[in-house]
Order: sequence, then structure tokens, then C-alpha cells
Amino acid sequence: MTNSHHHINYIEFTAPDLAAMRAFYGKAFGWTFKEWAPTYVSFHGAGIEGGFEQSETSNEGAGVLVILYSDDLEASQKAVEEVGGKITKAAYGFP
Repeated sequence: MTNSHHHINYIEFTAPDLAAMRAFYGKAFGWTFKEWAPTYVSFHGAGIEGGFEQSETSNEGAGVLVILYSDDLEASQKAVEEVGGKITKAAYGFP
């Protein structure tokens, strides 16, 4: 996958039952999955890379976690803040 500045790079959803979710999306759409932890799987073959985190609480109204790629993270964060956005969670690394 080629990363492009300020394009969506990854997207995350919550799911109460990862086994049921894998079975549904795998059978319905042919997606494949990689388990990273007992409560997290990534999916592949959906046109965009993403993952499901197991959560018993509903994220209704909370939306999904959209991860943007940036060539210069500090500059991107500054641009968000300059137009009134607020960084609510500090940047962190992941595979």
C-alpha cells in the first residue's frame, strides 16, 4: 500500500464479538484477518486497510477511528489546531 499525505491510511471499528465479525465479513465479502491481540484484528481486502477492536460498549454516536497518513505529523497537527480543531489523543506508533 502506498501512503499519500493526508489520505486515509487506516480505519477502526468496534465489535462486541470478533469471531462472529470475522465469520460474517469473511463469508460475505471474502475479507481476511490478522489477529494482533485477543481483542484486536485487522482486516484486508476491503479496499482500505482497517481493524476491529473488541468492545462490549456501543460506540453509537462516537463514529469510527479514521487514521490519516502524514508526511509531517507535527505540521498536520498544527494545521488542525489552526482551524479550530483539538487534538484529544496524543500521536502513538502502531504496526
